[in-house]
Amino acid sequence: MVNVIIKELGNHAPFTFFGAFTGIIIILFSQKLPHNISYNIFYTLHPIHVVLSALVTASMYELHTCKHISGQCFRGKCNLWVLLIIGYVGSVGIATISDSLIPYIGEVLLNLPNREIHIGFIEKWWLVNPLALLGTALACFRPRTKFPHAGHVLLSTWASLFHIIMAIEGSLNWYLYVGIFLFLFLAVWTPCCLSDIVFPLLFVKEDNFFDSQADK
Repeated sequence: MVNVIIKELGNHAPFTFFGAFTGIIIILFSQKLPHNISYNIFYTLHPIHVVLSALVTASMYELHTCKHISGQCFRGKCNLWVLLIIGYVGSVGIATISDSLIPYIGEVLLNLPNREIHIGFIEKWWLVNPLALLGTALACFRPRTKFPHAGHVLLSTWASLFHIIMAIEGSLNWYLYVGIFLFLFLAVWTPCCLSDIVFPLLFVKEDNFFDSQADK
């Protein structure tokens, strides 16, 4: 498992770097957005991130519990309740760390003036929680990991970005750009690997690791 974590972190570092770079480009043009617009953008990106994260996390568990050929499970049996728990906790829990907690820590350490934490599954419980269950349900019928994972890495980067933009007031100094870049990278790099890959595999028995053909 340790080797898997190290390998996946290494594989995801370049793409996460690219995502953080796009965040800096966006912030150059968006740092003076009104708070309510940044808030609405955050609560557009964060829920979509949760859906894709739930889909990937639950799919990773399902694809390693059942053997799939042409998208059809013919060996093994997925525990529905375990699947729901993995999909929900792996998406809502870790997406909250990625999109809200780490950006907020960055806002505090960078001493941004309007720092404030926004917890999606509490503030917008009626939106975020059902979407996490929706993503998990989609994994039951059509498990997917590749494209949703890439998409949700970018969405997580941008959700984290607009959480930070809400805390900005006025222009940024160059060192704040560097700090924001680092926190965007950290907010996505480790949590997304943990959510999509490591967390669901903790519930898979070693003898149930099957090669999936669903995404090929």
